[in-house]
Formats: sequence, structure tokens, C-alpha cells
Amino acid sequence: MIRKVVLTVAFIAITTLSLFAEIRVNTEQLYNQIGLKDVMPYELFKRGVDGYNKIDKKKDIITFIDFSKASSDERIYVIDIQNKVLLYKTYVSHGKNSGGNYATSFSNQEGSFKSSLGFFLTTDTYQGKNGYSLKLDGLEENINDNAEKRYIVMHGAKYSNPSTIKYSGRLGRSLGCPALPQSISNEIIDVIKGGSVLFIYADNSDYLSKSKYV
Repeated sequence: MIRKVVLTVAFIAITTLSLFAEIRVNTEQLYNQIGLKDVMPYELFKRGVDGYNKIDKKKDIITFIDFSKASSDERIYVIDIQNKVLLYKTYVSHGKNSGGNYATSFSNQEGSFKSSLGFFLTTDTYQGKNGYSLKLDGLEENINDNAEKRYIVMHGAKYSNPSTIKYSGRLGRSLGCPALPQSISNEIIDVIKGGSVLFIYADNSDYLSKSKYV
């Protein structure tokens, strides 16, 4: 009986390891099929896909914002998971109190004018003071769940146009919103609106230790 139990436990362990290996291989295959090697780090992609898989009722599109990169770099990526296509790669601003060219400080508090990290779902669009805008539902408690109260939305902004980098060395900054170049913002918003996943990432130990998605 003891031998049988031991063998059963061993079988379960091997099966579990095989399952995790298969998931990893599939994620790596997807990363390679889309051609992301020179676009974004694999670990960022894996963390985003892991979180995406834990979220119910979402579209087959995931948007990554990599705040480990400077605002003078293209650091937002919109990926069609179903069709294995990188749809967009462009610039995005961070909150003015999160840092200069790099975002290094993050908050979930109203009035902080900082960006929030973590997983969001896109919801509805509207016309606001920044033009065509997209509401974001923060999914992570005490990390980004005040997004609606803080009016953290995606929109286009003049200060996010790449021409800004030529004279200031970086993009301008928002009040916490992920602001896009005006020439492409409406198009991106139309693609990702209505229930797609947005993952805003930085190599931040506090976030990584608290998040239930990564």
C-alpha cells in the first residue's frame, strides 16, 4: 500500500512537471512565432501571458507597457494572441510623479499623479478633455483598483508624440494615464477597447511580491 501511494505521488509529480514544461514550451513557441525576440524580453511576455490566462472573459488581445524602458523608447506593444501578430509598437507616457525619462515610482492613490502597475481590463470609450479616451478597470486590489476613481484612462496627447523627444530627450508626462501619440491613439483604442487585457510592468519588487497574477 505504501509503495502504491509513493508511486501515485511520483506519477502526479511527473505529470505536473510535464504540464508546466508544456505550458512553458507553448509560451516560448508563441513568443517566437510572433517574432518578439527583438521587441520585448521573454520574461515580460511570460508574466503577461500567465496573468492573461488567469483573467476571465477577455478578448484575444493583450497590451504590454514596459516601464523598465525609458519613455524615449517604444515601450507599448499590442499583440493579437489568437492570430499571433504584433499589431502595434509605439511610445507611451507615464505619470509626472513617477519619474523623468524612466518611471520608477508607482501608486494607486488619488492625487498622486503616478502610474499604476499591474493588470487591467479595458472597458468603454468616451470623448473627454483629452479627446477619444478609453476607460481602464484595475484588477489588482491595492495596486491599481483605484484606476476609475483616479480617472486613469488611455488617450492621445501632444506630449506623447515622438517629436517631443527631439527637444527634451523624453516624452512629456501625464497625471498617471498611459498617454499615446496622437497619430495612432484612436486606432489603438479601437482595437483594444471592450474587454482586452492591459499589463503595465516594471521591475518593481513591491509589485512582484504582492501581485496574484505574476
